[in-house]
Amino acid sequence: MSTLTYPEVGATRLGPLPDGYNHLHHRAAVGRGRAAFEAAGAAVTEWRMHRAAGAGVNASAARAADGVTVDVSAGLGPLRITAPCEIVWTAYERDRTGFAYGTRPGHPERGEECFVVELADDGTVWFTVMAFSRPASWYARLAGPLVPVAQRWYARRLGNVLRRTVSAA
Repeated sequence: MSTLTYPEVGATRLGPLPDGYNHLHHRAAVGRGRAAFEAAGAAVTEWRMHRAAGAGVNASAARAADGVTVDVSAGLGPLRITAPCEIVWTAYERDRTGFAYGTRPGHPERGEECFVVELADDGTVWFTVMAFSRPASWYARLAGPLVPVAQRWYARRLGNVLRRTVSAA
């Protein structure tokens, strides 16, 4: 039985993103060619991208798969926030790799976020973060308009980390 905290499960895969939430859509080129696509896809689905961006990741599996639980944490010492999530869909396709996780009880937000790498016809490797969320905790509500700003910053950071990861591969 799912313990997700929102009803629109899978909306980041099929769209449109539901009303009543903050929406995030970030897309960045991170490399070129099949090798870059494979490296980026592995970094995303094996949690290496999040870890390299400074997030703590405690997952129930080494690789993203439907139903895997993952606790993502950020911050320092007693100011560390843990965000419990569950993988709600994955894509392991020829030219598209990624996953989405949804929020579980204890997450400061309610909603879903996906991380997808795609290989375009021209050879460009694109990284996309798409999310919908709204506050679920008192401190997320208190942070108000700062939360979407922090989410956009983190999405850009993930893109930069992934670009560096791909160039080093």
